[in-house]
Amino acid sequence: MHWIALPLPCWEDEPPADLGALGWWALRFTPRVALVDGEALLLEVSTTERLWGGRDALLAQVCEAWALAGPATGAGTRTGPGGPVAHPHGPALVWGSGPTAMLAQAVLRMALAGRALPSRMPQGLPLHTLTALRPHVASLERMGCRTWGALQALPRAGVARRFGAAVLQALDQALGHAPQAHTWLELPESFGLSVELPALAESADALLWSAGRCLTALQGWLQARQQGVQGVELTWRHDLRRIDGVAVPPTGMVQVRTAQATQDMAHLRRLLSENLARTTLAAPANHIALRLLESAALPHRSASLLPPDDRRSDGGAGGPPAEALHQLVERLSARLGTDRVLAPVLQADHRPERMQQWRPAAEVLRVATPADSTAARRVSTAAARAAATDAALDATPDAALQPTWLLNPPRRLAVQGNRPCHHGRLRLLDGPHRFEAGWWTAAQDGADPAHPDAGLALRDYFVAYNEVAGLVWVFREHLARLSQDTQASVRPHRWFLHGIFG
Repeated sequence: MHWIALPLPCWEDEPPADLGALGWWALRFTPRVALVDGEALLLEVSTTERLWGGRDALLAQVCEAWALAGPATGAGTRTGPGGPVAHPHGPALVWGSGPTAMLAQAVLRMALAGRALPSRMPQGLPLHTLTALRPHVASLERMGCRTWGALQALPRAGVARRFGAAVLQALDQALGHAPQAHTWLELPESFGLSVELPALAESADALLWSAGRCLTALQGWLQARQQGVQGVELTWRHDLRRIDGVAVPPTGMVQVRTAQATQDMAHLRRLLSENLARTTLAAPANHIALRLLESAALPHRSASLLPPDDRRSDGGAGGPPAEALHQLVERLSARLGTDRVLAPVLQADHRPERMQQWRPAAEVLRVATPADSTAARRVSTAAARAAATDAALDATPDAALQPTWLLNPPRRLAVQGNRPCHHGRLRLLDGPHRFEAGWWTAAQDGADPAHPDAGLALRDYFVAYNEVAGLVWVFREHLARLSQDTQASVRPHRWFLHGIFG
């Protein structure tokens, strides 16, 4: 396991009631996020660091997102006795890391204090870096015990009698010798955040500045939910003590709606600014609340291997000139030959080997749309492909069970005890899924007239498994008559390997 510990802001009084909102932004990196002791945000990233390009790349992105969330979390402003500590990812950012949550928190406390880590880790860490040991630090130091290693060397029975078993349990958890349970941070089903203002907001600009923390928390909620905002409501509560008896409404409100779902808080902030500019505060505000009215799913799109289409043709925007996909295909087809640049085309056929057909890519990408409308051509092509994909999935309800790789042609398998064999006997996990199609291609394929069923695909498909072959896709031919005149003569069962799940 690998933990990253980040500091939370310091509060003069009690922590705010919405303390959990300070960690919503971190849920985009890992689902294992916890708030500890009201002072640290812990992220367990061992299961997700590979998805973000490795441990160092993930740490850089976490620190960058943490710095952007500064208005909501106080990132970059938390100071310890030694002041803020600089690191390669930005100024005044402090973090700790380690194989356990308590060790990462201890490293964070050392960094906040401006102290260097000991050469012997973690045995050389001072006792006060572990929360459970802080009440006993004075007593242990009078015994000459000042580090984790010194405490670990003491007789466990004596330490448990004098300081309690919780001390030893915390030390074991910090060293990774015992498991530790955490209360993971969870997102609410709906977003609503209330903030008590540190000072009265007497203008729309002051109100908008105070709403920055709520907008940052909203962005973290949207990113974790993979949704975009379509409508928000900002309300504020008037300080009626400053009105001198004048009757005014207790609250004010403004609603903002967007045409499309978005996670761009800068755009939402501009919309709020425009609406608040036309709003006159009836009295100074001492409390604000932001509520999400409507949201929509915002799926991420796969990145393209080609340069973006919005680059200028003169090579601007910091890169080479853009080239449309159809232009690249035409150029490659002219250079390599049209028969060597192919694209798949979906076919209305249930047989797996004929569900798609490879055709020259220049013909596939040629869509009958206005020549002067690049955007229309792109939209038409995407719509046609989406419609063809939906139709193919509707026509093939078992498409989710089909493998990534198909063998062409299928490989005949040996049979042992009525079970197919491929690197040993296969165990059938799922099936049968029956396919009966292809009678219309018997004449086209030049089928033998003596075998009228030769053009048919009469198959029962199964998902099979063994430890050597892994998951494979096999089929068994139906029992088909060899002759119309002799009903007793049948073809024996034959098994074939047709696909591999990769």
